[in-house]
Amino acid sequence: MTEEKLSLEGLVFEAIELEVRDHILTIRLNRPKRKNAINPPMAAEIIYALDYAKQERDIRVVVLAANGDVFCAGGDLSAMSGKAQETTSTVPVRGTQDEIALRFRHLNKPSIACVQGNLYAGALLFLCNVTHAIAAEGVKFSAPEIKRGIWPFMVMGGLFRIMPQRAALDFVMRGNAISTEQAEKWGLINEAVPADALQDHVASLAAELASLAPGSMSMGLAAFVKQDDMDFDSALPFLRTQIEAIVKSPDAIEGITAFLEKREPKWD
Repeated sequence: MTEEKLSLEGLVFEAIELEVRDHILTIRLNRPKRKNAINPPMAAEIIYALDYAKQERDIRVVVLAANGDVFCAGGDLSAMSGKAQETTSTVPVRGTQDEIALRFRHLNKPSIACVQGNLYAGALLFLCNVTHAIAAEGVKFSAPEIKRGIWPFMVMGGLFRIMPQRAALDFVMRGNAISTEQAEKWGLINEAVPADALQDHVASLAAELASLAPGSMSMGLAAFVKQDDMDFDSALPFLRTQIEAIVKSPDAIEGITAFLEKREPKWD
């Protein structure tokens, strides 16, 4: 049975904007009047875009960005009321909001969050599962659910794999915002840069990642996720099988040949 071939042709995206250029897919959250809160159409559109990106070998990097002053306010509380909401989106539903984290985690391609504004609550599902997170200086991060009588259960899966445990516990137990300096110190983001340099910095990082061996990158990221769930004694034998396989791959053959011939490699 062949897998479904996804296409962007003819689809109407209501909550996000998409751009493909130079092997990079940019997903831009586009509900600025709602602080880019995640409603069902946005979740469906992000999941579809990520599935499309995983399918397309020509797409080597995914950038997640946002329009407006806030990167993302988390889940749309009004959408959680259960009331049916009208939508112009024609994007097929392939999963629900909590599955976005799994899609990023199993994308097996570099993914960069370009955080231009404050990030709250469920948006941490994005931040904790992309491979890179770059934020503008002055941005705040918070998991304020406890202040609303809720607990960020889904966020914990990724958060406690990123931040030191006591820092992460305090972060969710008190619901207080942290600065970009704290977020960088605790590993929630890779780097904070001046706001006016953010776009160029992310573009440069995306271009660098897109220039690297796509097949090897995909294989390496898939192995990273798999070994993350293993104990050390099980991980090492598995990783040995991966290095034995990758040295026989087209990317490795081309990379080694290019090195010996003193030229730049050409990736298919």
